[in-house]
Amino acid sequence: MLSDAIRVRREIVAAMREEAARDPQRECCGLLAGHDGTISAIFPARNAHANPATGYEIAPQELFELMREMRAQGLQLLGIYHSHPRGENRPSFTDIEQAFYPDTPYFIVSPLADAPHPIRAFLIRDGEVTEMTVEIV
Repeated sequence: MLSDAIRVRREIVAAMREEAARDPQRECCGLLAGHDGTISAIFPARNAHANPATGYEIAPQELFELMREMRAQGLQLLGIYHSHPRGENRPSFTDIEQAFYPDTPYFIVSPLADAPHPIRAFLIRDGEVTEMTVEIV
């Protein structure tokens, strides 16, 4: 059972922010992994969405390969991340509708240098959104 907080290593937070800022007109995306409830690895993915400026999608084959790589490293899936190039980094209607992993936190990154909360995490279950506390360790 997940608590209302998720621990993320500082270098993973930095990597997500760098990726979001690299091409701020497109949503970046990928998977986050670790063990013992702490995210310690990032697996960036190619955004295969038809309109990557407003949506994200990890192609099934790439998702399969990333999950296999995680298992090979002895890691667990602990998060899914993407960025919101414009607007607040909270789940959009589409994010909520396409949240297929109800026990996995969804991280939303803002590429804006002055964002009050550049990385936020949410549990999305049956259309209900609960924000989690991100503890940087």
